[in-house]
Amino acid sequence: APAAMRAARMPGAFDPRRAQRVLIVLAVVVVGLAALFMFYDLRGSLSYALEMRTRRLSALVIVGVCLGASAVMFHTITHNRILTPSLIGFDALYVLIQTGAAYVFGTFAFLRFDVRVRFAIELAAMMLFALVLQRWLLDRHRDDLYLLVLVGIALGGVFQGLTAFVQRMIDPNEFMTLQDQLFASFSAVDEDLLVVAAAVMVVTLAATRRLHRRLDVIALGHAPATNLGVDYRRVVHLTMFAVAVLVSVATALVGPLTFLGILVANLAYRLTGTFRHRYTVAVS
Repeated sequence: APAAMRAARMPGAFDPRRAQRVLIVLAVVVVGLAALFMFYDLRGSLSYALEMRTRRLSALVIVGVCLGASAVMFHTITHNRILTPSLIGFDALYVLIQTGAAYVFGTFAFLRFDVRVRFAIELAAMMLFALVLQRWLLDRHRDDLYLLVLVGIALGGVFQGLTAFVQRMIDPNEFMTLQDQLFASFSAVDEDLLVVAAAVMVVTLAATRRLHRRLDVIALGHAPATNLGVDYRRVVHLTMFAVAVLVSVATALVGPLTFLGILVANLAYRLTGTFRHRYTVAVS
């Protein structure tokens, strides 16, 4: 016990109390900023203003949680803290889906579709894309995650090229309306989508919580994790699937937000001073 206490006082040693304090302070700050966002400078109809602000705040929370948690887990399984899950091509695929549907059905007809149907189609397409990449590349190429990222970047370029080609064939008036769907927006999120997205997010995070201890070991590398009894391949596949779900939910809900995850994840590492996912996921 005395040796453990001395080790805890050593420079650079992990102090769980620091991570807990950071989490508490951030929680207080978030609640304060949320209250400020909800009630500051309210004018006109209070019920209308509060309804709009509640919807935007809910979308901000869902997107922030999805992108922050997915970035931390993605960094762990790739052993690289400057990558983002969006590099795999989710953002480019989202834009291609929006553009292709607008070309086939017409922009105005497409926007009249039930928002839940559109959300389900976009989420299913991005999940299918992630599963195909995962099954094709990870199973056939010995879990080479860097190959997965490189192929995702290449396919993202292909999607962007196809999007640019289709956009040239769309009526200019309809393209002006389509442009609003191609950028991230928190102002036009449907309430029904918030409920569905929140449910998917909560289920996914609850399932991945059981992987946090294993991810702590996987952060040490393939060989150490295997020697310590962790089923490296299974944990990586499950984590990759969870990352795909979270990124797909955030993108389908508000649009592409490429580099937000990198920023908050690295801030979480710096603030907590640890690699333990129990703290880094919560702080991010």
